[in-house]
Amino acid sequence: MAKSGSRVWSWASAGVLLVGGLLMLMPFIWMILSSFKTPAEIIRTPPTFWPSDPSLIAYKTVLTRAPFFIWFANSLLVAVVTTFLTLLTSGLAGYIFAKFEFRGKRFLFVLILLTLMVPFQVVMIPTYLIVAKMGLINTLWALIIPSAVSAFGIYLCKQFIEGIPTDLLEAARIDGASETRIFFSIVAPLIRPALGALGIFQFMWSWNNYLWPLIAVNEQAKMTVPLALSYFNTSQHGARYDLVMAATALIVIPVIIVFLIFQRQFIKGLTLTGMKG
Repeated sequence: MAKSGSRVWSWASAGVLLVGGLLMLMPFIWMILSSFKTPAEIIRTPPTFWPSDPSLIAYKTVLTRAPFFIWFANSLLVAVVTTFLTLLTSGLAGYIFAKFEFRGKRFLFVLILLTLMVPFQVVMIPTYLIVAKMGLINTLWALIIPSAVSAFGIYLCKQFIEGIPTDLLEAARIDGASETRIFFSIVAPLIRPALGALGIFQFMWSWNNYLWPLIAVNEQAKMTVPLALSYFNTSQHGARYDLVMAATALIVIPVIIVFLIFQRQFIKGLTLTGMKG
């Protein structure tokens, strides 16, 4: 009886999770299906779920009548470089805060954590002025440098590195290994789950970032893909919802690929973070 009740409960839980997952996927599925509809069918009342006459015209228009590949390359470059720099700075700073003692360490770490409470809108103008002083406005570096350091990434890496035995690091120092060698050969491989989770978060944030590129970039050749959505909503295209849906479907492809590649590290990283409390 106990086994039967447990089996029923497992099937019921699986059914609830399946229904919940389908409900969560509905907007995404609706977006994909709408990208194959005509503009008239998208705004038809009552709405249709399946396209009555599927067409690839929206995808063709997005790829041929706008520099979409240039925007895609810009976003990919910014997201990859930003993610790499964030992983590097977060890992190094987390290592320093976790395994080194220096004056003001606790104060500096609390100060870094306090930045998580500050909305970007508050620091938007100071960030713009600093980037402008550096002469980086309207360049891709203006999108990369302000995002190269993550307070959340430093905190996450610090939590993981604190779990590494100090004796292991001391043994490496006795063998003559430098701190750089210790970090890249010992620490970095041991915190791979944290780096994987942080990499997914940072890549998604950088890829979907809209507000800062809208401010820092004003040339069409330097635009990123989130700005493409507003481009297809302008009066020039008459708010073509089919183009918006098609562009969005193309934009989410890299995010899905990155998640599928690093999903194991992502799940492991979140699990271990929760265990560390």
